Amino acid sequence: MGFRAPLDDISFALRRVADLDGAIAAGAAGELTDDLVDAIVGEAARFGEEVLAPLNATGDRIGARFADGKVTTPPGWKEAYRDFAAAGWTGLVAPTEYGGQGLPLLLYMAVQDIFNASNPAFITGSMLSTGAVHAIDEYGTRELKDRWLPRLVSGEWTATMNLTEPHAGSDLGAMRTKAEPRPDGTYRLFGQKIFITYGEHDMADNIVHLVLARLPDAPQGSKGISMFLVPKRLLNDDGSLGATNDLACGGIEHKLGLHGSPTCTMLYGPKGEGAVGWMVGEPNRGLEAMFLMMNRARVSVGLQGVGVAERAYQHALDYARERKQGRPIGKKGGDMVPIVEHPDIERHLIGMKARIAVSRAICYACAGAEDRSRAGTGEERAVWSERVALLTPVAKAFSTDLALEVTQSAVQVHGGAGYIEETGVAQYYRDARVFAIYEGTNGIQAIDLVMRKLPLAQGGAVTRFGQYLRENIDLVAESNDPAFGRTAEILKAALEDLTVATRHLLGLLIAGKYNDALAGATPYLHLFGLTTGGTLIAAGAAREGRGGASSPARVALARYFAENHVGQTASLRTTVTDGAASLFAATEQILAKG
Repeated sequence: MGFRAPLDDISFALRRVADLDGAIAAGAAGELTDDLVDAIVGEAARFGEEVLAPLNATGDRIGARFADGKVTTPPGWKEAYRDFAAAGWTGLVAPTEYGGQGLPLLLYMAVQDIFNASNPAFITGSMLSTGAVHAIDEYGTRELKDRWLPRLVSGEWTATMNLTEPHAGSDLGAMRTKAEPRPDGTYRLFGQKIFITYGEHDMADNIVHLVLARLPDAPQGSKGISMFLVPKRLLNDDGSLGATNDLACGGIEHKLGLHGSPTCTMLYGPKGEGAVGWMVGEPNRGLEAMFLMMNRARVSVGLQGVGVAERAYQHALDYARERKQGRPIGKKGGDMVPIVEHPDIERHLIGMKARIAVSRAICYACAGAEDRSRAGTGEERAVWSERVALLTPVAKAFSTDLALEVTQSAVQVHGGAGYIEETGVAQYYRDARVFAIYEGTNGIQAIDLVMRKLPLAQGGAVTRFGQYLRENIDLVAESNDPAFGRTAEILKAALEDLTVATRHLLGLLIAGKYNDALAGATPYLHLFGLTTGGTLIAAGAAREGRGGASSPARVALARYFAENHVGQTASLRTTVTDGAASLFAATEQILAKG
């Protein structure tokens, strides 16, 4: 069977978890209506199932190809992108002033959920274009916006972001690409960038690169970085395409997964003239503009994990229902049964379904909070912004870590057949691996959560978030639905684990014991994700019951996750509070002396 968009699960996450209905009522969703939500999500499902999903395996098998400085995308992709842009998907959340639809980020993420499940390598390029539009709109001059945004919003052109250099990966302060000012207000860029997604391709006539570089008098480190808009092709005075800029694609990477998405090495100034660019934002404050783009991209990467995990789950479920092997324990004779009837396979499949549900819940909650923060004012806006800040690293890292677990289970359910490329399930495992790496590795997300987000408002942000979780857990307890089992009790214990671990880390930060805090950063992020995700899906199921009958399947899934996964928070709490000493002792004996 082909991919089927999980519309019921998406609707639940939109309405019962992220409270889209409340956002509409509060005026935080523009002129969005229930009917429009259903129409947009339904059309995304149709486009994903009928157009993008059939190209997924082709993209993996054939991949992007590079020759003579040009990149050719897999068969059918150029035509699919033409239809994708014509349907208006590139401008879903873009400003109406430049031809966009100005819809909420939450709705965009639901669409991304479907498109990533359909074809993650294809949709990655559009994801970056959306982020670039956001950055240019926020930081660009009126002239830059008027000149470049309309055709980026329409999808006639695409965009990239250029950060990484061969000698400077996550350490952006070490970058060397330079930008020399010219009397006409433009700049000439010289340097090399690597791992640039869709840096070159054949699906659009122009590619707008957002490039981080240093001015001649820039201070050292990350405080000396500026951002520049550098197009593949320059524009004539009338806005038509002009000469090719002094930049080139030097090659594409041969990767483990996402084969259809070209990952390019970009050369700026290979002819010696320098690539013409325009500064976006203020001098030496380029990271501020770039991180606006990156933070939104990080939630989108979390949705990449959700989407690919969903596709892998469906593939494994279909196989488990069809594949017959073995007989029930204790029963002699008779026919073999589908492997879906074996408890170990059941555990794999239900575990996959639950991981997808909590990941989707966290990502949607983060997107919904950003919509509320942008629509709110004063203290209300500050509270929503704090929630976005806390949830962004969790949405990115927790969701993509769980995607690896889900895709691994999908291969395992297939047994030996899963190790064979022809069955198709291995692609999801390979594709998902990069999500934990790009847009800031998951280790960096954990560092961000502990070092930057926990201290917000002197710890007030995380305290307020804990109260939000407590209110949601109370909602589960007050439902008095016996089908929830011990869900509320376990979630209360998990929240206590989270609270104790949070206090411990904040104490370490106040004492200046940063390495001790960082030693617990990754387990803390997972503790945060388990508690938050488990609470969100359980409260969503309880909230659904207030308007009628809770879905028995959703209540059962929330109970399963609480009783089989959330209990890990106790050991994670111990790792956070007591694990640093043993880690550093082992490091001294094994790594430092090895």
